[in-house]
Amino acid sequence: MPGLLRGVARTAAIAGTATAVSNRVSRRQAQRWSQQGSDPYDEPAYQQPAPPQPAPAAAPPAVDPIEQLKELAELRQQGILTDAEFAAQKAKVLGN
Repeated sequence: MPGLLRGVARTAAIAGTATAVSNRVSRRQAQRWSQQGSDPYDEPAYQQPAPPQPAPAAAPPAVDPIEQLKELAELRQQGILTDAEFAAQKAKVLGN
């Protein structure tokens, strides 16, 4: 049991010394900051950088109206588009 008691006493002495040193350092820092006239707790220690500006959106690739009309004609031939749907899409492509 004496070994256990000695270990506890040693741990308490080390912890007490560490606490005293930590408090002394904190007081010194506070004193230095007061002499400088600024309180570090008034300003954030870390300022978050501004978010990056998004890159301008790339323009969609120019679609060749001739190619669009060919694709629409193929869809009509395959029976996917009706004649009325083809005419409506064709007018849209040609800007009419």
